[in-house]
Amino acid sequence: MMGPSHALSGAAVWLAGSWALDHFAGYAQSPLAIAVGTTVCAGGALLPDLDLSGKVTRNQGGATVARTFGVFSLFVAEVVEKVSLGVYTATKLSKDPRRNNGHRTFTHTLPFAALVGWGTTALCAGSGKWAVVAVVFFMAGLALRGLFDEWAERAGWLIVTLASGVIAWFTAANLPGDRGYPMLGFAVGVGCVVHLLGDMITKNGVPILWPIPMGRRMWRMIGVPNGIAIKVGGRGEVLVLRTLFTLIAILSVFGMFAPHVLQRLDLELWADGG
Repeated sequence: MMGPSHALSGAAVWLAGSWALDHFAGYAQSPLAIAVGTTVCAGGALLPDLDLSGKVTRNQGGATVARTFGVFSLFVAEVVEKVSLGVYTATKLSKDPRRNNGHRTFTHTLPFAALVGWGTTALCAGSGKWAVVAVVFFMAGLALRGLFDEWAERAGWLIVTLASGVIAWFTAANLPGDRGYPMLGFAVGVGCVVHLLGDMITKNGVPILWPIPMGRRMWRMIGVPNGIAIKVGGRGEVLVLRTLFTLIAILSVFGMFAPHVLQRLDLELWADGG
């Protein structure tokens, strides 16, 4: 799928999950915690595409996520792409094709999702509030680049970076600093898994079963049959899936906050009437 669809799917999944926890398990979160988790999950849903690099010297090309912070993120994407290609080359079997790029390899696996999720949790637990703020800054940039792709393209990477800084500053000013925030790492990992599932419904698929060898292949692409696969950038993705993700997000927010708002209004009306 395209970047905006990935980011929107990550946001929708996190909001739906937050509603389910609130409704069925009584696990309520503050509006700020939900907003931060949604932002991080939306950004995490773009993270696997850091393996699609562009041209650093020209500030061109690459995936949506690679252009978030200009040449800086393009450089990171180039490093990630080379590492992913190295992992592919080092672990491929005789039936795996020869490749000259690392797109849809290591970063499109479940071990990668688990690794970045665990790494984020460990970083935040060990370094505290400022690590949380750094994670929010980076993920907010990815989320903005994905959710508001056309605006971000017009505004440029500097404005996106400044907007991410504002979100990070607001987070720093309002989040307490005495927690490890394990849910933040979970949000990153969930976002990555949502990305994999999104790519699995396209024709190319992803190596989601790596590193399990299958028929002398380590990097077998897994996806739905081509007959029902979503065309990248087609109507099925842009109109159907994005509309569905938007509805899920809106209904989840309504389900979490509307009862509290209505209850408060009832109390105020009762007090006025009394």
